[in-house]
Amino acid sequence: MAPGPVPHAVVVLLYDGIQSLDVTGPIDALAAANALGAHYRIINTSLTGQDVVASSGVRLGVDVPVDALPQAIGTLLVPGAPNWQRSISDPALIDAVRTLAKRSRRTVSICAGAFPLAATGLLDGRRVATHWKLANHLAARFPELTVDSAAIFVTDGDYVTSAGVTAGIDLSLSLIEHDHGATLAREVARELVVFMARPGDQSQFSVRLDALPTDSSIVRNVMNLITSDPSHNHSLRSLSEAAGVSARHLSRLFLAETGYTPQRFVDRTRLEAACTLLTSGHDSLDHVAERTGTGSGESLRRLFRRELGITPGTYRKRFETARRSESR
Repeated sequence: MAPGPVPHAVVVLLYDGIQSLDVTGPIDALAAANALGAHYRIINTSLTGQDVVASSGVRLGVDVPVDALPQAIGTLLVPGAPNWQRSISDPALIDAVRTLAKRSRRTVSICAGAFPLAATGLLDGRRVATHWKLANHLAARFPELTVDSAAIFVTDGDYVTSAGVTAGIDLSLSLIEHDHGATLAREVARELVVFMARPGDQSQFSVRLDALPTDSSIVRNVMNLITSDPSHNHSLRSLSEAAGVSARHLSRLFLAETGYTPQRFVDRTRLEAACTLLTSGHDSLDHVAERTGTGSGESLRRLFRRELGITPGTYRKRFETARRSESR
């Protein structure tokens, strides 16, 4: 009998305090791929071989200790922990990540898993992603990195880093597509009842979710006014008149309640609307700018470069590439 395909060893490095969905999301995606013909061998490991307890209190089972792992590893998966400060203060964990990454064909971090991976020095000079709430912390703690606060996941050489929790499923679908093709990846997406092929560079932000929650009816009404029609003339004067307060009072209240100035909130709302138009149609940049209140195609380009670090044309092309892949 001819031997079967050699399994692709996926080592999941578990440690106390991790986010359980960082682990179970990718594992479920890979297991679904196996049911459809892939050959992933999923191995849960910990430093001691003992089970670990996630931040939620859920106990996660371990197959083998780090020392008993096979020498050749296909994919190393490093999940994140809400208490990332603790993870980067554990020398044994950092040494294990470094050693295993060097034995792996590719290394993947989910959400705050970028912190212990960055602490190894292996991400120095690379572009990386993490949860948008952690991006500033990651950039401050590891200035050698180029942190992309918008991308769902980023591939730089043999290292793939992703945003928070469910973005790990998007990343896993991308890995499955790379390993086994778009057809199998689409079947996994259908099995999991998730959207297929959100490109890694799709923005993970939502301006309403990004803003701090507010109990101020004045601020909520202004936010509703802006988001209901981003193309409207939302000058500070017009917003303050609509709110029935002075422009100075609105500016101070809005910033204190949301973390945004009114103008920045307008800009981010228009950016979000432009992202939707760019990926759902074929309007020219000037038309997209007009429909979102940005002004002109050049103004739209400046907004994209400032907020996302790419041009609107590049953003659209990435989505068109994903759609073509999905239609095959």
